[in-house]
Amino acid sequence: MILGINIDHIATLRQARLGIEPDPVMAATLAILGGADGITLHLREDRRHVNDRDLEMLKGFVTVELNLEMAATEEMLRIAAKNLPDLVTIVPEKRLELTTEGGLNLKAARSLLSKAIRRLKDKGIRTSLFVNPAIEDVDLSKEVGADMVEIHTGSYANVRGDDQERELVKVARSITHAAEIGLKANAGHGLNYHNVTGIAEIEGIRGLYIGHSIISRAMLVGMEKAVRDMKELVMMACPVQ
Repeated sequence: MILGINIDHIATLRQARLGIEPDPVMAATLAILGGADGITLHLREDRRHVNDRDLEMLKGFVTVELNLEMAATEEMLRIAAKNLPDLVTIVPEKRLELTTEGGLNLKAARSLLSKAIRRLKDKGIRTSLFVNPAIEDVDLSKEVGADMVEIHTGSYANVRGDDQERELVKVARSITHAAEIGLKANAGHGLNYHNVTGIAEIEGIRGLYIGHSIISRAMLVGMEKAVRDMKELVMMACPVQ
């Protein structure tokens, strides 16, 4: 199972002073030393954290999967075509949101997404869509040509007890269905050291994409250890494929 580390919040801290440190590129190096299988960055239209320079430098030296999260805009499609990340994950983006608040509205954006995915595939870039844990959304992702989906686990992460179990079932069903129709399935959003095990135990997950909780722990124990701790949790829970 792939563990992708989102380094956006290293850049968030840098932008607090509009300076040059901490450097998300250096943080990515330490994440890889800690066992990360991939590095994720969300290049937002307002460049509130990572920027174009970060993407270009990461593309130049990262030897693991480089996953570019982005909105399906003309500007971002041009940037993806120029930098050729290993994977593009198309996400919804609202100007004032603190973090991505949910999956794509695939019904409303079906035509836009189909065209964007074709352009990315023409450049040899694999594509993933960030979707809610719903069978219909998985089916629509297949229809518009995505190679894989990333199931939004925010609702699972934000509740407890029986409610969390119900959300876990939704995630598991979506991942199982994705495999049945020929889509690879990832999962992410809100996952941390206390709730990741339930998701990691689901059979058929290709990868987990985690950022905030790992960066938060890294501030106290260091990036390598924070990544290694998460990797151990994930691999212990991951079913034999």
